[in-house]
Amino acid sequence: MFTVDPKAASPLVAQIVEGFREAIQRGDLRPGAKAPSIRQFAHAQGVSVYTVVDAYDRLVAQGYFASRPHSGFFVRQREALARLGPDQTPVESVNHNFDSMWYLRRVFENRALRMKPGCGWIPGDWLFQDGLRRSLRSLAADNAELGGYGEPKGYPPLRQLVRDLLAEQEIAVTTDQVLLTHGSSQGLDLVARCLVRAGDVVLVDDPGYPNLLFSLRFLGAKLVGVPRTPHGYDLAALEALVIEHQPKVFFTQPRLQSPTGSVANLAHLHRVLQLAEKHHFTVVENDIYADLDPEPRPSLASLDQLQRVVYLSSFSKTISPNLRVGFMAAPPDLLEDFAQLKMISGLTSSEFSERLVCGALLDGRWRKHLRGLRDRLAAAHQRVAQALENKGFEIFAEPKAGLFLWAQHPDIHDAAELAYKAAEQDISLGPGHLFTPNLTPSRWLRFNVAYSDEPQVWAFLKEQTKAA
Repeated sequence: MFTVDPKAASPLVAQIVEGFREAIQRGDLRPGAKAPSIRQFAHAQGVSVYTVVDAYDRLVAQGYFASRPHSGFFVRQREALARLGPDQTPVESVNHNFDSMWYLRRVFENRALRMKPGCGWIPGDWLFQDGLRRSLRSLAADNAELGGYGEPKGYPPLRQLVRDLLAEQEIAVTTDQVLLTHGSSQGLDLVARCLVRAGDVVLVDDPGYPNLLFSLRFLGAKLVGVPRTPHGYDLAALEALVIEHQPKVFFTQPRLQSPTGSVANLAHLHRVLQLAEKHHFTVVENDIYADLDPEPRPSLASLDQLQRVVYLSSFSKTISPNLRVGFMAAPPDLLEDFAQLKMISGLTSSEFSERLVCGALLDGRWRKHLRGLRDRLAAAHQRVAQALENKGFEIFAEPKAGLFLWAQHPDIHDAAELAYKAAEQDISLGPGHLFTPNLTPSRWLRFNVAYSDEPQVWAFLKEQTKAA
């Protein structure tokens, strides 16, 4: 059919995509024909499985391939291909059966790889494990009644505690304005499905939060990226995008953002709210790293008091990601819509998990644990930032808090290619294209400072970047 050339100037992924495109356009691959399996093609061409995964991902996204569960990949019918726009993106089709969510699960968050500098969670031994064990013992001793489905909005004592925690951040809500969710990801999904319809324009951070980007693509939203800066947003670009596109929603992460680690300053928060008021769009504030921030900062929700802002956060980053307990606060009418959709799509969230989290938060050592965790992350930031700079990397922002540093190197032209090579050496990197609204190639990498102190990681990067 065609052969890829590792010595060619064009990246391997681009060669594979172009090779299949040409084969389809020439008629060598007819509509409905089955494409080689990922492993079969990788073996035949002598390339990494991860390289083929990315190429097939792009072919699905561009409308050349269709994925059939448990069957493989097939050339799409001609009527589907005819809908391709001038940028080779399907005009109507947004059904990502395979695409980047599969890639994300298998590569980007692959727990099978031993070294994880690109992952998005905190090491288990950094979490509040002792407090969680004490909460579990207390729950068992109380012989708590765990029959039934629990309250639709979540365990009432935890909702009351969330109300009080939000009050400490100067966000005034009633308990009825708090909805517990199965992690912040469920909260984002509920908001997206309530507020966004296929074809709606939504603003997102660029780069931004991958799980959210995949969810919005699945819903058929038109994603428009708002460029991040080390201090928040490119405000001129934001205003121009708002005027041009008149978005329905802006999904954003002002504090300790993933992947850049940047923090939006007060003036930027005010400007976002001014534009939202003037142009009538909702702002969805994803504040999942609030507990990792040593500085008391205003949030969009505290400035707006939930007039146009929906606020989401989670306890998964600091207590346990396996418990999947998050929460959201919103204007009363919207909150009721979110609660109804939560019940329709999955009944209630786990009261057992919510009771465990509530017990951990009421533990007298919880706040001490948070202070220690912040100190530990600050020290890791200093070490990892210094190591990156010593290897010739440019760092986007240095928050000295949170989980992430966003960095690029002049010798790295496609971070995805580097990530494939790293995976073959048992290293999971965070390639930048996963964080872009349109999965465009990127030079940038996300580093989790809690997982980046591995000598083998630095040795690999030194070899790949010709660092001294």
